[in-house]
Amino acid sequence: MIKARLTHREFQFRRPATTSRGTFLKKKVQYILLYHTDEPAMAGIGECSLFPGLSFDDRKGFEQRLQEAVDRINQGDFSTDASLLDWPSINFALETAWKDIRVFGSKILYPSDFTEGKDSIGINGLIWMDDREGMNRQIRQRIEEGFTCLKLKIGSLRLDEEIEILNYLRKEYPADELEIRVDANGAFRLRDAPEMLNILSKYDLHSIEQPIPAGHVEAMANLCESSPVPIALDEELIGIHTSAARRNLIEIIKPQYIVLKPGLLGGIASAADWVNAARESGTSWWVTSALETNIGMNAIAQWTFTLNNPTAHGLSTGALYAENIPSPLYLFGERLYFDPDRKWDLSAFDDIIPQ
Repeated sequence: MIKARLTHREFQFRRPATTSRGTFLKKKVQYILLYHTDEPAMAGIGECSLFPGLSFDDRKGFEQRLQEAVDRINQGDFSTDASLLDWPSINFALETAWKDIRVFGSKILYPSDFTEGKDSIGINGLIWMDDREGMNRQIRQRIEEGFTCLKLKIGSLRLDEEIEILNYLRKEYPADELEIRVDANGAFRLRDAPEMLNILSKYDLHSIEQPIPAGHVEAMANLCESSPVPIALDEELIGIHTSAARRNLIEIIKPQYIVLKPGLLGGIASAADWVNAARESGTSWWVTSALETNIGMNAIAQWTFTLNNPTAHGLSTGALYAENIPSPLYLFGERLYFDPDRKWDLSAFDDIIPQ
């Protein structure tokens, strides 16, 4: 018989994680564990990827809904609950926990050359918002580590300071040597966005994520049509739960790119539907994590590899935590690897995995 348990852990960031929404010093993470009563050690584990201030389900009732999902499993109800469409992080946790228990808790959810240690995933180097010197320090470190694609969070400094950083980068590293992506997290006001994009266009940027806040579909469509900098939708995708609505959004806005965060979009199946919608419309895309620990990151990375998209993906955020869950995942330069000889250390869950 399969049973479920719920637990949470708190993780400290190595350095403050700052976006235009604020600064995070720690993150509380909820996990769902599924186990067979006759083989409890082979537990499947799923992570609720709840991003404060951004997740669709970061609202009242989340913990109650999470507990209800666990209670239903313990009552023998393993059916998919359509109401969970409104709770994407719970969907992600359940989807990956079920997939894990089916492989006896091995965490090999999508077998491939990646999980066999034969290949790796290209990633971007993430530059968090900071003061100018702090951002420059991060940039120097990423360049020294060998990154050829950087993603800069923008919107916290004065425009002239951010332009100075971009100007320095482009003088030192032309576009054929360094790909630069910027992420505004919706920081631009609608009336200012066209001018801001024109200014940014001088620096040979690969793209800009979410220049204006989500929800302004007509304004975003106009920007995507006229912007000299290719636009990637990110927050705009959150809360769109049906295939028809996803395809309709892409058809109306016609973005150059979409950014897929499975933990915020309702899980791997939902993200895969976005991939299909993008392919049908000729829209490019890449996959990004949303501050998951190695449990969630493992599922996202393994799935990402199977998509055969050679662009740089945003899968480096697991390194942000001072004490992540030890796993076969590791970073080397601008590549993410999976070492099949490394063992998972799940001792953090010893107190709730039945013996």
